[in-house]
Amino acid sequence: MSDAIGPSFKLPEAAAGAFAKPAILVIDDSEDLRFLMQSLLEDNYRVSLADGGAMGLRLAGARPAPDLIFLDIMMADVDGYAVCRQLKANLSTRDIPIIFMTAKNEDADEEFGLALGAVDYITKPPSPAIVLARLRTQLTIKAAADFLRDQNSFLMEEVEKRTREVSAIEDVTILAMASLAETRDSDTGNHIRRTQHYVKCLARKLSSHPRFSHFLNAHTIGLLFKSAPLHDIGKVGIPDRILLKPGKLTLEEFEIMKTHTTLGRDAIAHAEQMLGTEVAFLKIAKEIAYSHQEKWDGSGYPQGLQGGQIPIAARLMAVADVYDALISRRIYKAPMRHEEAVQIIRQTSGRHFDPDVVEAFLAVTDTFNAIALSYVDSDADLLPKRSYLNAAGY
Repeated sequence: MSDAIGPSFKLPEAAAGAFAKPAILVIDDSEDLRFLMQSLLEDNYRVSLADGGAMGLRLAGARPAPDLIFLDIMMADVDGYAVCRQLKANLSTRDIPIIFMTAKNEDADEEFGLALGAVDYITKPPSPAIVLARLRTQLTIKAAADFLRDQNSFLMEEVEKRTREVSAIEDVTILAMASLAETRDSDTGNHIRRTQHYVKCLARKLSSHPRFSHFLNAHTIGLLFKSAPLHDIGKVGIPDRILLKPGKLTLEEFEIMKTHTTLGRDAIAHAEQMLGTEVAFLKIAKEIAYSHQEKWDGSGYPQGLQGGQIPIAARLMAVADVYDALISRRIYKAPMRHEEAVQIIRQTSGRHFDPDVVEAFLAVTDTFNAIALSYVDSDADLLPKRSYLNAAGY
């Protein structure tokens, strides 16, 4: 590497392959100064010359961009300060180091130039030794900055890639676990997909509500959407004689059916323990699985939670789950009309459901209806074997 660049300077690989020398742009309306700079630099650098600010801006914006710019201040068309401002305001040129080279030699002039973003300030007439020394220093600094930017860009890409991979793993995990429930109970197919979208719709509606805004941000709403399919995962632990029973459950059978909430939470908690760390979307999934059968007045199960004791995620799922049960065909009943289901949820506000969640639901019932129609059951799904909601009075 040439001494004019310095032993510590290393060109980026792309630049080293395409050009052996760094590119220097000199912007000055003095022909004598331009001639001096070209004579001084041309053996070790690729030199471009501009006879004014306008031409300098055009050359600076060309590709490949210069590695450094020497810039005069007092020029007839556009003064150097204005050129510097424009270069620093442009994303494609803002990182090019600028060295002011001017006859203005007051401390205030130098301070002002550096404040605009220049990296150095040389007064005219320039000393060749000073010019070369300052140039080598700034090219070395630029090479290090370029390297760090490239590394940062690479790391950001890796983070984004890993984030996409983690998200995909979450999705696959949920689908795999939810599919287990589908193999046991045919009620869970499109019911899972509909309730997933119902919950997202409710969450968005409530995201600006004072009681919910602290929880329902965009990130959490995404986790709710991911977690919702696991609300009935505990059904995999219910015996077939109860889960698949076509008629009304006995009190003893219903007590066993109610354990699906605890079984679901424990299954998710076990998966979390195997991972060795708490996972955000599984935390919400546990809340939904365990508490979506709680009621606002405390008459639900498994804990008999009341009011604000019920996790927000579970309160949203309760409305979504019941609405879908009401409008869906079951072996013991025909599907209820959308308007009738809405009326029942309205009437049970404050008893079964959080009144504010019901109010949000009433504002988006058309969207609920559209979701139901978008994920309508197939003919095979229209005759499920049974639903535990039958035993609960739905």
